[in-house]
Amino acid sequence: MTKTSTLTMPHLHRSTVGFDRLFDELGRQFANSSSGTTGYPPYNIAQINEDEYMISLAVAGFGMDTLDITKDGNTLTVEGNIPGVDEHVNYLHKGIAARNFSREFKLADHVYVENATLELGMLNIHLRRELPEELQPQKIAIQNASESVSIDSDKE
Repeated sequence: MTKTSTLTMPHLHRSTVGFDRLFDELGRQFANSSSGTTGYPPYNIAQINEDEYMISLAVAGFGMDTLDITKDGNTLTVEGNIPGVDEHVNYLHKGIAARNFSREFKLADHVYVENATLELGMLNIHLRRELPEELQPQKIAIQNASESVSIDSDKE
């Protein structure tokens, strides 16, 4: 009997609202990477607080001019394009990946990219969830029923 890996994030599910599709997509991505599709470049997703996340990709060898980040709807795409690599080198061992990549991340509604930084071979993409005011919780004042209804008996 073969046991399949699944990605569960109970702690994140309990503390977030509106990221269900993000977690579902991460589960699908994890399942795809377990089934033999490429996992390049490796990445982490961290929750900074209730409304902030950071995606970190290990992009050693890429510079700002060879990386591209695009957000289209709820899809965040990170691409890296290395110009022609010297293919005349006779490597005795080649363990450092130097290949083009495209990696997609599905974002929850109302999540936007706050900024992206490249430092020491790590591309860090900071995400923030910001609900529009009409979707934020509202405090409703409770009034005393006897104070809010007045009956004027003199006007009959």
